[in-house]
Parts: sequence; C-alpha cells; structure tokens
Amino acid sequence: MSILQFLRIVWANRMLILGSTIVCFALAFLTVQLVPPRYEARSRVMLDVIKPDPVTGQVMATAFLRAYTKTQIELVKDQQVARRVVEDLNWANDPNFQRRYRERRGDEDLDFQRWAAQQVVKGADASLIQGSNILEITYSSSSAAETKIVADALRKAYMDMTLQSRRETARRNAEWYENQAEKAKSVLFQAEAAKSDYERQNGVFLQDDKVDIDSARLAALASQGSTPMVAPSAGVDIQSATQLAALDAEITEASKSMGPNHPTLQALKRRREVLAQQVAQSRNASSAAASAALSAARATSGMLEAQKAKVMAQRDKVERLRVMQAEIDLRRDQYNKAMIRAAQLRQEADVTESGVIPLGSAITPQQPEFPKKGLIMGAALAGGAGLGAFIGLLAELFGRRVRSAEDLALAIDAPVLAIIRNPAKTPKRKSMFALPSLAAPLLRRRVVRA
Repeated sequence: MSILQFLRIVWANRMLILGSTIVCFALAFLTVQLVPPRYEARSRVMLDVIKPDPVTGQVMATAFLRAYTKTQIELVKDQQVARRVVEDLNWANDPNFQRRYRERRGDEDLDFQRWAAQQVVKGADASLIQGSNILEITYSSSSAAETKIVADALRKAYMDMTLQSRRETARRNAEWYENQAEKAKSVLFQAEAAKSDYERQNGVFLQDDKVDIDSARLAALASQGSTPMVAPSAGVDIQSATQLAALDAEITEASKSMGPNHPTLQALKRRREVLAQQVAQSRNASSAAASAALSAARATSGMLEAQKAKVMAQRDKVERLRVMQAEIDLRRDQYNKAMIRAAQLRQEADVTESGVIPLGSAITPQQPEFPKKGLIMGAALAGGAGLGAFIGLLAELFGRRVRSAEDLALAIDAPVLAIIRNPAKTPKRKSMFALPSLAAPLLRRRVVRA
C-alpha cells in the first residue's frame, strides 16, 4: 500500500476520524473537570553516611549502603512515622478531618488514629536522588496547602523517629553489654578466689610475669653458678717477691764491704723484714680468698641442685596455677571490653544528631501534578484521530473497496486502459481523451469487472 492509497482511505473515513476525535476530546474534557486534582510537595534530607560516626568512628561499608537507603525509604512510609505526623498536626481536633473520618467508606472498623495514619501513608513516598545521598520525601493530596504542611511534618517525624530509634538501639545494646560485664565480673571474682585458695593450700605463688617464686629463685642461682670463679690476682705477690729478691742481693753486696753493725746494712735488713711480712700477708690473703670462693661455689652448686629438685616436684602445681591465671586474664579482658563498649553505647544513646541533615523545606505547589490538562487534551486529540484512522483501516481490510486505478490493478490483476469519472462529481471539462486505436482490439478481448 502506497502513501497515496493510505491518504485516500483516511479521506474516505474522515467523518469517522472526526467523530472519534470529538468523542475522545469530550471524554478527556469531562475527566479533567471531574477528577479531583492531585498536588505534590517535596522536602529533602541528606543521609550523612559518608563521613565516620562522631561517637563510634565507624564508616558504613558500601555493601550495606543500598540496604540502608532502602530501609530509610520504607521508614518514611511506616505507620509509626505516619502516627507522629497525625499527632504533630493535631488532626484529632481538626473538624475537616473529623468530617472526612465520619464520611469514610469500607474501613468502619478503624479508629481515627489508624485511619488518619493510613491517609498519610497513602500519600507519602520517598526516593533517593540518583548519584547522591539526598533523600527526597514526597506527599500528594488534593489540597496544595495540605501537601506542603504534611511534607514538612513527614520530614520532621522521620528525623525524630530516626533519632529515637538510634537512641533506643544504643540503650538496649548498652544494657546488654553491661549485663555481660556483670557476668564476666562475677566469674572473674570466682576465678581469682579459686586461685588464691589454691596458692594458700599448696604454697605456690605466681609473680606478675606468671613465674612462681621458686622458679625465679632457681633462675637467680643458675645465673650465679654460671659466673666464672675469678682467682685472686698474683700480680702483687710477684712484684713483692721480686723486690724482696733484689733487696737480698743488695744486702749481700753491702755485707761484703760493710760491717754487720753498719747503719746502712741495718736499714736494709729492717726494710727486708717489713717487705717479707707484706709478702707473707699477701700470700695468706690470696689463699683464704681462693678457699672462700671454692666454698661458695660448692654451696651454690648444692643450693642449685636442691632448688631444681624443688621446682621439679611442684611443676604440676605451677602449671595448674598458670592455667588459672590465664582464665583470670581472659575474664578480665572480657570485662574490660564489655565495659568499654557499654560506655560507648551510653554515649551514643545521648547523641542529639540522627545522622540525617535537613535540607530545603517543602514549597506549596502552584500546579497540580494530576491531571495535566494540556497534556491530557492533546493526548485525547491525537488518540481520537489515531483511533478513528485505525478503525477505518480495519474496515478497509475486511471490506476492500476500489478507490483508484492502483486498487483496481491489485483487485483483478489486469492493466487499466481508461478511467471513467462520475459526471456528477467531476467538474465540467472538454470531452474525455480518446482511446488510442491500438488499444481497441485489446479492449474487445478483455472484460473489465468493477
């Protein structure tokens, strides 16, 4: 089908198309006039989830960000938030809402609070602006002023609900951690009491480094025994003996030339006696020191062996005591961690920020979101014309008619030799063109069927 044939069909059904357009336009006009308008007001908040929490210092992981935002969107449309809106706006004392509540249909079993909350939920919606952490809260209603008021009330109720939920969650968690800390404290006291009783009964005590006193004493004795025994220095004795030998040689030489009563010789002899006494004293002291060192080494060795035997005898008791000390350390660590976490949660329960920052307030809408009069009327005109053309094409499909030479050629699969127009619908002209002489034999051989 060519575009010209299509236009001929449309023109042939022009009255049908016109009628369909008029009907659709009339229906759209009635719809616009009868359907109550719906206004929408929007208020925004920013979900402050990018920077760390000021109390806990935690940052929300990207994997949980989508679930968190979905939760916040559903929270805006929750019944508890809607009930807060009803209470904040004091709808229970509003005559208009009381009248609407009395005229309700289909939900006679609902009280006013539940009915009003459902009205808020029906008009409430929220969405996250693409590529940002800004949450847009929307409320739609038939009253432009009401949409603005309820949208702002929804934002306030959502923020209050978020803050209250955070505080209550932190308070419950703090109470749980405090209970766990009390249990750990009780077990810690029991473990410490059991350790003290065991120490008193067995005479074994652990130091702060988890080493018992006997083991520490053994280590001290072992360090003393490993110290090499230093022999007394013989440097002084050798020097004194050398001096004594030199003095003897000098006395011998002096005796050859001096008499036995010569003062010089007598002085040398007295000097030798003093030096001989010093050498004898030094040798006696060295011998006594060596004997003392040897006795001390023997005593230390005996004490070391005795201490080793004692430590080996009570080794099982010491290990048992260390196990008890390890349990005490574990319980103390549990108690400290539980108390620290409880303190953090108590601090979080006193916060004044909900992690939601208010942005712009709602603006009273000037034009309804539905119905869009211009859009509906234009769509009705286009839809009516399209519907009429579609009906005309269907009628042409099931009841094909010849409207041109092209239609005739398709209908009988024969060449068209001439077109005879209706004189009543054709303007007066000169005589129709004559058929060529060569076409006459062909015209006699063919039968033209209309």
